[in-house]
Amino acid sequence: MAKIVLDGVDKVYAGDVKAVDDLSLEIDDGEFMVLVGPSGCGKSTALRMIAGLEEITGGDLIIGEQVVNDRPPKDRDIAMVFQNYALYPHMTVEQNLAFGLKLRKISKSEIQRRVGEAAAMLGLESYLKRKPAALSGGQRQRVAMGRAIVREPQAFLMDEPLSNLDAKLRVQMRASLNQLHERLGVTTVYVTHDQIEAMTLGDRVAVLRDGRLQQVDTPKNLFDNPVNLFVAGFIGSPAMNFVGAELQQDGQGALLKFADHTIPVPAAVLAQRPRLRDYLGRELILGIRPSDFDDAAHAPNGDATMEVTANVTEELGTEINVIFSIDAPPVQHEEAAALAADASGDGEEMEAAAMPLAGDRSVFTARVNPRSNVRPGASLRLAIDTSQLHYFDKESGQAIGRSEGPG
Repeated sequence: MAKIVLDGVDKVYAGDVKAVDDLSLEIDDGEFMVLVGPSGCGKSTALRMIAGLEEITGGDLIIGEQVVNDRPPKDRDIAMVFQNYALYPHMTVEQNLAFGLKLRKISKSEIQRRVGEAAAMLGLESYLKRKPAALSGGQRQRVAMGRAIVREPQAFLMDEPLSNLDAKLRVQMRASLNQLHERLGVTTVYVTHDQIEAMTLGDRVAVLRDGRLQQVDTPKNLFDNPVNLFVAGFIGSPAMNFVGAELQQDGQGALLKFADHTIPVPAAVLAQRPRLRDYLGRELILGIRPSDFDDAAHAPNGDATMEVTANVTEELGTEINVIFSIDAPPVQHEEAAALAADASGDGEEMEAAAMPLAGDRSVFTARVNPRSNVRPGASLRLAIDTSQLHYFDKESGQAIGRSEGPG
């Protein structure tokens, strides 16, 4: 096992295209670190630089105690698991698992021991004589992981290994990966665009955008205390709702006003986030997570309520997503625009994709109790947990008075 340190690492391609920009990140010995972000954010490039498959333009990469910038992949003592399995089709599972060890002139008895242990760990004993064509997608991915495990490397590098599996298999494989990491304790760097994978697998999660590190933190702290609009909107599903609001003094507390709604801000929140007082009488960007709404009829202690009309309802069994619009324009900020562009897959069409049928109104999502009787077109009184609201500077997009948690 080994600690991995990226110290000011850059990757610049021809035409001065910067894929990774001054990335500094410490991955502790035995840690499961997830790199997450939208397409093109540089996460796979960073992983390939750790593996030695991409040259480093600037900065230092340290594995263990050694700077490995110029070391070839075979000398870095790492094992990589790819998205496409990369199995040899003419070899059996057993031969695929053993192939890399044979190239390293490992003894037959040691190969048998390692292959047997990996097969038992991954439930592959009954498939050792089969070829990849006779395996399911999940079984092939387990063979790919087994091939990495038998290497007994200092670190595992995984590049979206579950993206080719169906939803049910992904859930099963996430559980298997968690168990494997607890058992092996090997430093792991895992790349994904799927935030559910990131939040369920990572000891810590690093969020990247345009090649730059935005925030690295525990999954809980990323969700509860995002540093800026981009992280707040990227982490969480459904995404956080944003709206421009004015913060006004109200006795010892304050009021947030937007559209035709007024939400109280308790004095306790102002005490916890003293920087908020600098914004009294000013506009800021308010963030409300869908999970911090509920149908007021089923919310025991809602601090505030707002009346809305449900446009769309999504009944998911354990919850209902209520989509509604408010009479306020969508937030205009480059970080919000980046989120909308990623959601639509096309920056030029992001507005139409992100806000269908809404015109110049903001679209919100609330997650409410499954016992709610809300229906499309019906009015609904929503309770809001005001202790969980998020506040961002209108110009910079940075969080205001962020409650610090473990980093």
